[in-house]
Amino acid sequence: MENKLIEFQKRVNAIKKDGKNPHFKSNYATLSQILSEVKPILSDIGLVLLQPIKDGKVWSILVDDKNVVLFDSCIDLPLNLTPQQIGSAITYYRRYTLASLLSLELEDDDGNAASEAKPDNRPWLNKGTDLYKQAVDFLKKGGNITGIEAKYKLSKEVRETLLSDGI
Repeated sequence: MENKLIEFQKRVNAIKKDGKNPHFKSNYATLSQILSEVKPILSDIGLVLLQPIKDGKVWSILVDDKNVVLFDSCIDLPLNLTPQQIGSAITYYRRYTLASLLSLELEDDDGNAASEAKPDNRPWLNKGTDLYKQAVDFLKKGGNITGIEAKYKLSKEVRETLLSDGI
């Protein structure tokens, strides 16, 4: 397997920027551009790239000619997005999991959007409230704390108490 990756690294060039982000006045390599560069090389050396979406994650997986998963990379999709935002996140994450998996040389200036601080509009979850009791019930029925934290801000104390109450 290592020989195939070495061969890939020898043959792949830096991916050219073909997309423009007018908001940040920057250029980036689109998913189509990246795939058009890497898929022929991967195919030629006997590797297949898969990019499924499973369990709320975007995956990039390399499979060899024996259908053995050799390497993978994934990123969790954000919660509470519109369908259009989900589509954009999937495309964006496919680019980044692929670049990570294959150690591609990409210059992507549109990452500025991801680094901008966004206000946290989630309400605080407080002990003793009906919402707190619902959260405890959610945990007792097999839910996880991540699902609660996606909807509510939790102080350290509330988080610890919630976890102990939800056992």
